[in-house]
Amino acid sequence: MTATQAASPATAPTGVPAPIPHLSIDPFSMEFFTDPYPDQQAMRDAGPVVYLDKWKVYGVARYAEVYAVLNDPQTFCSSRGVGLSDFKKEKPWRPPSLILEADPPAHTRTRAVLSKVLSPATMKRLRDSFAAAADAKIDELLARGGSIDAIADLAEAYPLSVFPDAMGLKQEGRENLLPYAGLVFNAFGPPNELRQSAIERSAPHQAYVNEQCQRPSLAPGGFGACIHAFTDSGEITPDEAPLLVRSLLSAGLDTTVNGIGAAMYCLARFPEELARLRADPALARNAFEEAVRFESPVQTFFRTTTRDVEIGGGMIGEGEKVLMFLGSANRDPRRWDQPDRYDITRKTSGHVGFGSGIHMCVGQLVARLEGEVVLAAMARKVKTIEIAGPVKRRFNNTLRGLESLPLQLTPA
Repeated sequence: MTATQAASPATAPTGVPAPIPHLSIDPFSMEFFTDPYPDQQAMRDAGPVVYLDKWKVYGVARYAEVYAVLNDPQTFCSSRGVGLSDFKKEKPWRPPSLILEADPPAHTRTRAVLSKVLSPATMKRLRDSFAAAADAKIDELLARGGSIDAIADLAEAYPLSVFPDAMGLKQEGRENLLPYAGLVFNAFGPPNELRQSAIERSAPHQAYVNEQCQRPSLAPGGFGACIHAFTDSGEITPDEAPLLVRSLLSAGLDTTVNGIGAAMYCLARFPEELARLRADPALARNAFEEAVRFESPVQTFFRTTTRDVEIGGGMIGEGEKVLMFLGSANRDPRRWDQPDRYDITRKTSGHVGFGSGIHMCVGQLVARLEGEVVLAAMARKVKTIEIAGPVKRRFNNTLRGLESLPLQLTPA
């Protein structure tokens, strides 16, 4: 990694722009995925905005700039793609998302529909059944002796036991859900091996999801059927409804899986925080939020500039890709006290683990509910959590999570 002070490729129309540091960091390399923290610190230390020579994009890694970009959709648009691909110059690999890859006013209308479907009232209605399923899952794991892989046996198994039912999906084919979500997040990255291999393997997963998004495939009363019902009132069109269901299938599962996996990994490494959680199970929601801040399951997203814009004194031209490092922002010492410590009593408000602004994760309420009830059940039923074998990371261009997390749970 090298950092040199050099003039930005984009120059200001008037005045002299501040030099933007050029860095040779590759945020989509296996080395970066394995241990992103030194490079994240290097980017934060280099300045409020950097230029990443490898992919010819600008990067913001400090909290203030990430937050500012997320909350200025007029200047930093999503409709040209939230990955490296610029939809103005390249054909998207699939029809663009009406939520993630859209700008107001189109985004405002479709997002309003999902907000009604996934309302706080809906979460309140689901809470008891989700909590009962979490209790049953922890009981089952303890009955097996407590020797588990926290990813396959809990972080994946629990959401897959409640979310597809809440969506109204058929039983057959659900094994396609996680590979499809992984594909979506890999596709935001550059044309590296992760992206290429995911797309090459994607045909059956795409076919399954496309079929499940159609109205006849969805059970009455589920999230999917509720979305389609808005076509009857004219709030969305029949062509838009399947794409909105697809958005929920992509955003509602992988973030939750990686969030629960992150929380279990944190509690295993910080036993004093597990003790605090056991002493006060009401901290379960905040323990999950802090795990999302600490590990940041969604690490990065792109935006594209709609005009010449100044960031931190440096000028960026119109049509440039800006890579936001959400995980770095969530550990920026300018914003967080002792950012590299997992603290379940921390005031986590403002973390960007679910994004911020109008494009905040559509599945966040579902993820938060699932994460909270799992950790609450853990607080009541589990005395200790110990790492019991090699921890294996799962590599993805956008997501940070684990492939395998062997744990030993001791019952309370």
